[in-house]
Amino acid sequence: MKSLIKILVIAVVFVAVSCKKSTVPNYQFMPNMYESAGYETYGEAAFPNGIEAQLPAEGTIPRGFVPFDIENTTEGFELAKATLTSPLDSTQVDLNRGKELYDIYCGICHGNKGKGQGNLVKREKILGIPSYDDAGRAITEGSIYHTIYYGKNAMGSYANQLNEEERWQVVSYVLKLKADLEK
Repeated sequence: MKSLIKILVIAVVFVAVSCKKSTVPNYQFMPNMYESAGYETYGEAAFPNGIEAQLPAEGTIPRGFVPFDIENTTEGFELAKATLTSPLDSTQVDLNRGKELYDIYCGICHGNKGKGQGNLVKREKILGIPSYDDAGRAITEGSIYHTIYYGKNAMGSYANQLNEEERWQVVSYVLKLKADLEK
């Protein structure tokens, strides 16, 4: 009788183990997490005015963003050129970091030495990039920062790619390149 019970237990265990499908969970304890309701973009009115893509509240500033009070005009450029200076002191300027950022964002057009002979210029994809030491340029900290922030001529803005501190690091490195070219 004991052997019959042992055989029966072994058979039940064998059947239970062999019929188990381990790739599918046996029970769903929270089915809403497994089978979520699909919503279409802009499909249902979630806001009282019926518009789904809402603008930020007026006067708000995104986290980590510092407003730049000088306008994107010729007068704003001249104002920045004349008055804007770097908030970084000599201990905060990191020319190695500035070089890394310059090589990533600027070197492709302006060249690694600031002569206006980057890869895109050499391949004639863009033309007319002046050297930093050209007599007519007279670049300053403020003019470089304004140009990085808003862009100028064919150059686009890098305000979204570089935060304020990174922009000033690039400005410091550009001024170093300018000084090296003028030697």
